[in-house]
Amino acid sequence: MKAGFRKHDGEVNTAHCEAEEKYNLFIKPKASIREAISSQTTQYKAEYLARLKWSLECIKFILHQGLAFRGHDEGKDSKNKGNFRELLQWMAGNFEEVNKVVLGNAPQNCQMIDHKIQKQLISSCAHETTKFVIEELGDECFAILADESSDAYQQEQLALCLRFVNKIGEPVERFLGLAQVEDTTSLTLKEAIQTLLMKYQLPISKVRGQGYDGASNMKGHVNGLKKLIMEDSPSAYYVHCFAHQLQLTLVAVAKENIDCKWFFGHLAYLLNVLGMSCKKIRMLRVAQAEYMIEALKLGEIEAGQGLNQEMGLARLGDTRWGSHYKTVMHVMSLYPSIRKVLFRLGKESNSAEALGAQTMLEVFKSFEFAFMLHLMNEIFGYTSDLSNALQKRDQDIVNAVDLLEFTKVQLQVLREDDGWKEFLKNVTSFCVKHNVRCVDMDGKYKPIQRARAFYKNAMNYHRFHADMFLGVIDRQLQELNNRFDEVNTELLRCMASFSPAKSFSSFNIDDLVKLAGFYPHDFDFEEMHQLPFQLNLYITDVRNDENFTNLRSLAELSMMLVRTGRALRYDIVYKLLKLVLVLPVATAGVERVFSSMNYIKNKLRSKMGQKYLNGCLVTFIENDFFLQVKDEDIITHFQSIKDRKVIL
Repeated sequence: MKAGFRKHDGEVNTAHCEAEEKYNLFIKPKASIREAISSQTTQYKAEYLARLKWSLECIKFILHQGLAFRGHDEGKDSKNKGNFRELLQWMAGNFEEVNKVVLGNAPQNCQMIDHKIQKQLISSCAHETTKFVIEELGDECFAILADESSDAYQQEQLALCLRFVNKIGEPVERFLGLAQVEDTTSLTLKEAIQTLLMKYQLPISKVRGQGYDGASNMKGHVNGLKKLIMEDSPSAYYVHCFAHQLQLTLVAVAKENIDCKWFFGHLAYLLNVLGMSCKKIRMLRVAQAEYMIEALKLGEIEAGQGLNQEMGLARLGDTRWGSHYKTVMHVMSLYPSIRKVLFRLGKESNSAEALGAQTMLEVFKSFEFAFMLHLMNEIFGYTSDLSNALQKRDQDIVNAVDLLEFTKVQLQVLREDDGWKEFLKNVTSFCVKHNVRCVDMDGKYKPIQRARAFYKNAMNYHRFHADMFLGVIDRQLQELNNRFDEVNTELLRCMASFSPAKSFSSFNIDDLVKLAGFYPHDFDFEEMHQLPFQLNLYITDVRNDENFTNLRSLAELSMMLVRTGRALRYDIVYKLLKLVLVLPVATAGVERVFSSMNYIKNKLRSKMGQKYLNGCLVTFIENDFFLQVKDEDIITHFQSIKDRKVIL
């Protein structure tokens, strides 16, 4: 028996001895030979830790600001070694405690400034930041918001955000990560999303909502991403981004209505005439300053801090309808200045620019252009408030539907007789002020820069009131009704019963019970049986409590339920409310990720690695959580990445 054990033990280099040594190292890591033979004293470890912390402080500052780490030349004789080394060198030059342990006073093989060390610390910062997001999510259900875009290196990137209700009842959207994809097919996107979710142990069965744009690879009913996700999670209902749909309605009207096409065509030509050179931009600035001085003398405008800011003319972008609204507003404000500049440019002889300015001036000082300018300002003005509201982080889908209906009502009021009279009065007043010849609504229509043969016997009233005014508004209303088809679904109709507005006037028990039926995996038989009784108690309670009197949104209702302890008392009702809040309204959160990505991965940093980019983005976007991360946790994760020379 003893001989068998001795045979099993064998020599020093046998498998048994190696396993025993690894076990002893696991139990007592500081008793390892590497630890014992290294001439590391307590002071050496303290200096190592201090050096690591100062490098970490520099990295945290640069990550917080979204700046580049490296310099073009990081040699000793370089005048600019990059943000990281320059910042560390500045700290060493100003603080003696830093200077004692870094750079020249550190061992050559342990300065903690190498690019690999920087990346490992960045990865540790991102890891600890994401831990806060996962802890905030807990075991709650969530919705996914995804979109793809190319980066500065022309690589396709998929950004993934989570929408969920946190512990205080507030709906939040958090950035989870960025994944590089080879193509944008639905199968590839689903695999990338699954990989990101699995990385943080988030089951796809917990997904209760999806928010994408309207591309076929996303919303396709047969092989779209939404269909593939719903195969794994049937209650992951898809909502087409409301802000994106609003963009599509406005672009559709601008491109399909002939009068809008005429207006925006001349508006684009105007921007070309005035924005082609620095000379013309300077002429516009001078003309604007002259007009402001004259208007101040006449008392037409007021002086004060923040008033009368200098304006420019932004170019129109089809993918950013807000640029149209901004340009229209600025053209209205700069109308006399633009007209003066066009006249000055038109006086220049033997110039193609002069001919263009003369042609544009004829259109610009016409009643028709002023009429369409005011009409587009009205349309964009009403929809601008809706767009801004849709992109709020705490917006819920029920409130978004209410805002959409309110916008439709405003447009409907505008097209009525009183709206037309008030609108025409404003246009006429503008034309009189700026010496634009007004047309007689009972006279014959004379087109500007269009052949008269197409408008024989047309009357001004019919053209301006029916074709332009009513035609554009009706087309806008039609597009809003057609594109926002989710509004009419049974799911959203039932969700509206949760609205706290007007003392819970929309509350309906039958609709809310039906709503729970859309989530069969979230409510068992007993909960479904108990739900109607709990809803009766809930509505009686909240209607008699002053805390719930002035609530306007589901987000405010949810937070008030948590604050007053009613989330625990009416746990089934609160669970149903959270499922409603999880549904996304817009993918604005994902668009913000791409804005940050273009800021961090720019033309000068176009070859950033994927892990490096993701680490910088997580800490930059989730800045609030990043500031809460403790240095000790970052260092602990950094030490665990690989074997270090010093075991802390």
